Formats: sequence, structure tokens, C-alpha cells
Amino acid sequence: MKKHAFCFSVCSIFFFACNNATSDKNTDDTVPAETSVTTEKEEPWVAVDSATEMKAWMEYSTPGEMHNMLAASSGTWNCETTMWMNSDAPPMKSTAKMVNKMSLGGRYQLSTYTGNMMGMPFEGMSTVGYDNYEKKFISTWIDNMGTGVMKMEGTWDAATKTISFSGTMVNPANGRECKMREVYTYVDANTEKLEMYGPDSRTGKEYKTMEMVLTRAK
Repeated sequence: MKKHAFCFSVCSIFFFACNNATSDKNTDDTVPAETSVTTEKEEPWVAVDSATEMKAWMEYSTPGEMHNMLAASSGTWNCETTMWMNSDAPPMKSTAKMVNKMSLGGRYQLSTYTGNMMGMPFEGMSTVGYDNYEKKFISTWIDNMGTGVMKMEGTWDAATKTISFSGTMVNPANGRECKMREVYTYVDANTEKLEMYGPDSRTGKEYKTMEMVLTRAK
């Protein structure tokens, strides 16, 4: 994570940049400042006929194997969570419940999470889908301990039965956009595991922030 020194450095850079700009202007007002204009070219539109367009949209919108895999996790799950506040902090354990269901014709998994975190009630909601065109999983997460949305993209590894997600979120304490990643493992039909990694707030170095073991409720 960003240290207080970073804020000082940014302010310093801004201060010296402004001073240099003022100094240059006072030295020679007759010299016009150089300007450069960059324009971004739009890619030319690719025309398609109606039959091609219809076929593409049907393939894009039809749930497939990855959506069926998400659907197999529908139901109620018991969660055992272990969290670490920083890389050398002692683990904190808690329990919770998660309920999964498919929505919009089996295209998206909706999950609701209820439990406790650091002695306070905790609620969270997620959506997970699989983009047939991008060949990626897309996830969002919101909870009652923030007002933002965490977005991630993930790829499937059939050999390890894992989805590796990556994305970013903003740390409100320092304004820094942080890289986050998750590894979601399908252990068996009744057991799943989520491991989350993010930056240590003191150093910015990645560490394992959370591990959640989910077992299907009987």
C-alpha cells in the first residue's frame, strides 16, 4: 500500500512542476509553449449480414459448459473463513452461510453471503458469469463494509479445477488502486475453496488475505 511518503512525493512533484512552469514563463514570455495533439483513430466498422449477426448473438447468449458448472454449485453452503489483517498477523476465524442460485435463464450465478466479521454483522453479494465471446469469467462483489464494487475477470484451468481471478479495487485510506486476485478451487461436488490475495497495507507486497472453505449444507 501507499505510504504517507507517497502523498508527500506527489505533492512535491506537483509543487516543483508548478514552480518550473512559472520560472520558464518569467524567463521568456515571448517563447510559445510547445503543444502536441494526439488523436485516437477509430477502427473501421466491420459490416455483417443479418444471418451472421443472428448466429453470433445466439452463440454469445446461449449458456454452455461453464454456466452448467456454476449451476452445479446452486444451494446453501457453510463457510469457514480465515483472515489475516497483514502478512505476519495471527489468523482470525469466523463462520458464515452462502446461498447460490442461477438467474436470467442460467446465465449468471447470484450469491448472498451472511455472517460476522471482526464481531460485526457482515453481508455480501456477488454475481459470476461466463462471457462466451471473451472466454472469461466475470465477477462483481459488493458488501455492507464499503460503497464500491470489486470487479474481476478469471480463467478456467481444467487440470487444477480452478478459476484464477484478477482485478483491482481502491483503498480509501490512501487512494491507491490495489491489485487483487482470487483462486477458486472446485475440490469436489460438496467442497469448494476460495483464496484471496492482496497488498499488505504497510509494504504494498502481496500476501494471502483470506481463505474460505465451503461445504455444501446437508
